[in-house]
Amino acid sequence: MKMAGFYDESISNGLGWRAVLFCSGCPHHCPNCQNLEAQDFNYGQDFNEDEIINKIKENSIIKGVTLSGGEPLCMQNIGDELHFVKRLKEEKPNLNVWCYTGYTYEELKNRNDETTNELLKNIDVLVDGRFVEAKKDPDLMFRGSSNQRVLDIPKCLKENKIVEVNF
Repeated sequence: MKMAGFYDESISNGLGWRAVLFCSGCPHHCPNCQNLEAQDFNYGQDFNEDEIINKIKENSIIKGVTLSGGEPLCMQNIGDELHFVKRLKEEKPNLNVWCYTGYTYEELKNRNDETTNELLKNIDVLVDGRFVEAKKDPDLMFRGSSNQRVLDIPKCLKENKIVEVNF
């Protein structure tokens, strides 16, 4: 997997102080994408899991990690993402994991893919849906357009229905 970027500290990519991993590659090509260069699967540098996990572990203010992109949940990246998240939760179990994806939760569930399902079990909050310029709303928290949802994935899985996060 290629990495389009990494932020050691962010407060705009999820709730609280977080580290953010930007994965390279995206099949969606949403108009007015905020990370246009990250659509290329060859953009950026090789993902060094050890280096990123060590940076996260060494930073005492980090309360969570956000996966973004590009598209972290495309089939080309999902195996690396699953390994990363599971290892991260083993080595620093109190972190919560957010993920931004252009796929909807329903699309991900309908894949009926073991790796996708396992990764969803390790994600706390999923911001789903493609960015839609006509639905852009700067007043929304943690999303760019009103069609996107902020989902509580453990509750979605437990209750077998869509459960949005209330702020």
